[in-house]
Amino acid sequence: MVKCIGVLTSGGDAPGMNAAVRAVARTCLNKGIKVYGVKLGYKGLHDGEFIEFDNHSTRNIINIGGTFLKSARFPEFKQEKVRQEAIEQMKKVGMEALVVIGGDGSYNGALKLTEMGINCIGIPGTIDNDIPDTDFTIGFDTALNTIVDALDKLRDTSSSHQRCTILEVMGRRCGDLAVHAGLACGAESIITSEVGFDEEELIATLKKSKASDKKHAIVVITEHITDVHALAQRVEDATGFETRANVLGHMQRGGRPSARDRVLASRMGIKAVELLIEGKGGLCVSDVKGEIVGLPIEEVLGHRRAVNQGIYDDVLKLRF
Repeated sequence: MVKCIGVLTSGGDAPGMNAAVRAVARTCLNKGIKVYGVKLGYKGLHDGEFIEFDNHSTRNIINIGGTFLKSARFPEFKQEKVRQEAIEQMKKVGMEALVVIGGDGSYNGALKLTEMGINCIGIPGTIDNDIPDTDFTIGFDTALNTIVDALDKLRDTSSSHQRCTILEVMGRRCGDLAVHAGLACGAESIITSEVGFDEEELIATLKKSKASDKKHAIVVITEHITDVHALAQRVEDATGFETRANVLGHMQRGGRPSARDRVLASRMGIKAVELLIEGKGGLCVSDVKGEIVGLPIEEVLGHRRAVNQGIYDDVLKLRF
């Protein structure tokens, strides 16, 4: 059986990462396995930045956002020579296996290490919810609640001034944050990379809204689709709606993790250790219809996350 396991967080921080680290550490210690926290992601793995955990190390972190192990960019880890140097650092403390908490880039590093003889298990920690084959990633629910809170507040001022408000949210290639928040807040329009951006359709929707007895409107859009400030001016010119654009930015990544994220992270951390104890590597932990399972990283990274068309359809059913 594996005698020593490491755990690191990599890529963008996500609320709930600390809960996952805590679960990995406590599961290991309860089973008599030595466990190290790796600071600064793959960079810390390469530099030997290790903290040996004991029963006190992960107290009072389950409710804290971000990652107390920290994260850092380290593109050099793509080089086999650099990965081998990291493995040598692991050997110095007897670290035989690794849990990697992060997104698809972090998964790639875990897969490469597994191919070099170090069993690794990935845990999906990203607010974007853009990892295929898992219903939810750690941090998504907390970020979603942050966006919903912002939209509720923007609705108050939009209604008071009879404005159209455009809110840009994170998500990159995945529009889950936008569509879930838009559905939760009754947005007039939701724009994501999956459904595409039709400006004429957006303007027609907003004109219809203005012509009705509804005198304010909310538009939610995923980042990197268009310049939202320029879009706001075009919407105002075309519809007569006084229009303001807001970019929520990195505020979405912060804050105390929601109860849902804490539970999900804890269950995933436990499962990751159990898979390593079974001698498995090159897998990622996924939430599939409420069941926590291990799936091959190579297969997960081999395709894009499927669009939940049902949610988009439901948005349209509620539109006047």
